[in-house]
Amino acid sequence: MNADHLAASAAAATPKQDAAPTLRIRALMLGDRINASGLELGTLVSSTPAAFRVHAGLVVIFRYGVVVLIGLLPSEEKVVIDSLKSRVIGELSPHEEETAQAQLCKDENAEAIQPGGPICLAKFSDDRLLLIADALAKSTSLARDERRVAAVFDVIEPFARMLAEQGRTPPGRKGILQLIGNALLVQQRVAGRVAVAEKPDVLWEKPELDRLYSRLEDEYELKERLDTLERKLAAVSETANALTDIIDTRRSLRLEIAVVVLIVIEVVISCYQILTGTH
Repeated sequence: MNADHLAASAAAATPKQDAAPTLRIRALMLGDRINASGLELGTLVSSTPAAFRVHAGLVVIFRYGVVVLIGLLPSEEKVVIDSLKSRVIGELSPHEEETAQAQLCKDENAEAIQPGGPICLAKFSDDRLLLIADALAKSTSLARDERRVAAVFDVIEPFARMLAEQGRTPPGRKGILQLIGNALLVQQRVAGRVAVAEKPDVLWEKPELDRLYSRLEDEYELKERLDTLERKLAAVSETANALTDIIDTRRSLRLEIAVVVLIVIEVVISCYQILTGTH
C-alpha cells in the first residue's frame, strides 16, 4: 500500500493537527473458513494471505475465517463483510472480534507497543500492516478456540466429579465421544489451519521486521495462549479417553458375566434333561 496515502488519510481523520496519525484496525472471525480463491476486492497487495487495497485502507483475508479491516470507514467495512458472506464456510453468529490502533511515530527506532495502547509504527507500510493483521487474526481465532475448550471443560467437569465422588462413570459414551470430537476440531484448527506458531511469510522478505512481530506476539501473548490451549486439549483428551476406557471395561465385564450366566443356564438345562431322561 502507498504509505504516504494511508498516512495522509489517517491524518485527515484526526481532528487535532498536532496529534499523531492513527489507523483503526478491526479483526472479525466470520466463520470456520473463508474461500478467497478468485476474489477481487481491489488492488492485490499480497497473495498469502490475500490482501487488497480498498479505498484508503487495507483488507486482509485469512483462510481460517478471519478478515482484518485496516483504515476503513464503518460503511466501507460493511460493504466488504457483505461481499464475503457467500465465501464464508461455517458462518459464526455473532462474529468474534478484536480491535487495535496503529499510530504513526517519527522515529523508526521508537516502534513499540504500549500495553493496552496503540501500536506505534515508523510508517504505515504494507509489510508492517500485514504483520499486525497476522497477529490480530491469530489472537481473534485463539479467543474463539479458548472459549470452545472452556465449554468442553464445563461439560467434562461433572463427569470427572462423578467419578471422583461416587466412583461412577456417565451412563453412556456418546457424550464423551462428542467431547473428544470437539477437542479434535479445535486441535485441527490450531495445528492445521491457523498455525499460530508459524511466522508470517512477509518476514522471509523483510527479516528486519522480526523485532516488530516479536513485540506483537508478546502483546497478544500468542505463544503463551497456544501453549495453554494445547495443555487443555491434552487434558480433555486424556480425561475423555480414561472415561471411555472405564465404560468399555465395565461393558466388557457385563458381557463376560452374561456369557457365564448363559453357560450356567445351559449346563443346568442339560443336567435337567439328563436327569429327567433317566427317570
